[in-house]
Parts: sequence; structure tokens; C-alpha cells
Amino acid sequence: MAKTLIAYFSRADENYFGGAMRYIKVGNTEVVCRIAQDLIGADSFKIEMKTPYSPVYMTCIDEAKKDLRAKARPELVQLPASLDAYDTVVLAYPNYWGTMPMAVFTFLEAFDFAGKTILPICTNEGSGMGGSERDLKRVCPGAVVKPGLPITGSRAAESEGALRRYFAQNGLL
Repeated sequence: MAKTLIAYFSRADENYFGGAMRYIKVGNTEVVCRIAQDLIGADSFKIEMKTPYSPVYMTCIDEAKKDLRAKARPELVQLPASLDAYDTVVLAYPNYWGTMPMAVFTFLEAFDFAGKTILPICTNEGSGMGGSERDLKRVCPGAVVKPGLPITGSRAAESEGALRRYFAQNGLL
């Protein structure tokens, strides 16, 4: 039987919500992934940086931009021992400077995704998927990267309908 993993990077603390800053205890991407997990019953794995970005939004985006320019691969708290048991990976992340956070690249480059299906979900406040789908195809040769689902982060709690449709279209519901 096909098995699915939800792997995600999410950031709480101060976040941008359509023009204003607001402190949140659970990141938008994690909110979306909790809904996704309820819908499809998949295993989940949170991608966490050993040295997280600043809780202050403006400092965080500067740190993320610096890492992007340096093509950094931040060290993660942990990695799964293997992804061999999974046929499908729902990969969720916020849009950082037009692509995935560099910590997601660290996660992806640790595994061989050949033969796996990747369903990208990108939380954002208007920048959509950015170039993340293209980057996924480049970093995960041999994987089937499906068209992604952009979700407005400030509306993460209202994403069940969009997730339900996306998972149905991709054979998970």
C-alpha cells in the first residue's frame, strides 16, 4: 500500500499578514499541515533548523536572504532515518525570497527522491509558489513533482477546502 509523508518547514513568532506584523505561536505552514494530516492520515516530519532564524520578522527575512545568496544548507535538528517507506511526500513550506527556505533544500538533498511523487504546498502572502516547483525538479531528479498548491498564510486556518480538492486531484482522498 502506498504510504505518504508530510514534511514541512514552518516558522512561528512574528509573521507578516497582508500588510501587518503579528506574533503567532504556530506557524502558518504547520497550521496547514495539521489540517492536511487530519484529511489524509499521513505521517509527518517537521524540518527544523539547529540554529533557527530570528523571531523578529524583519531580521528573519534578512537572515533568509543571506542564506539564499550563499546557497547555504542550514544544519537541521534531525532527519528521518529513511524515506524508503514513502511513495508520496507532501512537502510544505513558506515562500522565502521566491523559493523554499534553505533548510528545505538541506532536507531534500539528504535523500534520493527518484520514483517518489512530491506534492508541494507553499504558504505565502501573495507571491504564490515562486520558483519553488522548478527548484524542486532540479534538486529531486527522478521525482514526479506535481503542480503545487499555494495557500495564503494568513488564511491557513481556512485551507481545508483547498487541501481537500488538491489531495483528491492527486489521488490521496
